[in-house]
Amino acid sequence: MLVHLVADYGPGDLAAAEVRSRLAVHLPGADVTYTPVGPFDTVAAGFCVAQLALGDGPAERLVYHNVAPREDRQEPRPDNEGEPLLVARLTNGVLVVGVSAGATFAFVAEEAVEVYEVAVPPSGSQFRSRDAFPALLPGLVAGDRSLRAADVDPAGLPAVPRRVVAYVDGYGNLKTTWHEVTADPGTRLRVRVGTVEAEAVVGDGTFAVPPGELSFAPGSSGWDTRDSGRRRWYELLARGGDAAALFNFPTPGTPVEVVG
Repeated sequence: MLVHLVADYGPGDLAAAEVRSRLAVHLPGADVTYTPVGPFDTVAAGFCVAQLALGDGPAERLVYHNVAPREDRQEPRPDNEGEPLLVARLTNGVLVVGVSAGATFAFVAEEAVEVYEVAVPPSGSQFRSRDAFPALLPGLVAGDRSLRAADVDPAGLPAVPRRVVAYVDGYGNLKTTWHEVTADPGTRLRVRVGTVEAEAVVGDGTFAVPPGELSFAPGSSGWDTRDSGRRRWYELLARGGDAAALFNFPTPGTPVEVVG
């Protein structure tokens, strides 16, 4: 089984190595790959979860994620309790298991055929993704119904944030939650990301601009949907440059607006 681990432990962090060790105990033989996102960044986490779960890949696939800011309740947390652990089975059969916080399930909600909350035994640990959750994964993969605490209506999960930065890749490309732009290819637009504006060229491909230009076009991220065919997300790409630097390094969740 291919297991995608998406979490905010940080690149090369000890926490990631510890969780991988626990996954090796409870899912022996699994091929575990780690995708880090920023601290408490539920938008980037949700985007990565969907890309890894709904994109091309083997049928025997699990996406296990943990970004848990514990912001659903403001009062003190007894025994290090946190947000609920959910399971979503998607239209392609892939299983997504993770903490329901912010936008972590937003991008897969429309493609979920079932969602339920997991009955997690008390652990008292602040590090639940290492100490409490991995032991449950074999039963969840096997469909053990005794682990179900309550069914969850996918329609009640948070929606995808509209027109924001969703993810910043290693090249500085800004993947956004725009999935359509009405302007014709070749149109020049003023785009504002946060408080910074720049001119971008609308295109049907991110490299359909000469070096030194900024493009706003469908990028490499997207997946098939059960209702609308293929969804592709627009990117801001500075050909030969760094769009993230151009827009002062915006974080996921930063608004992306067309202003002229």
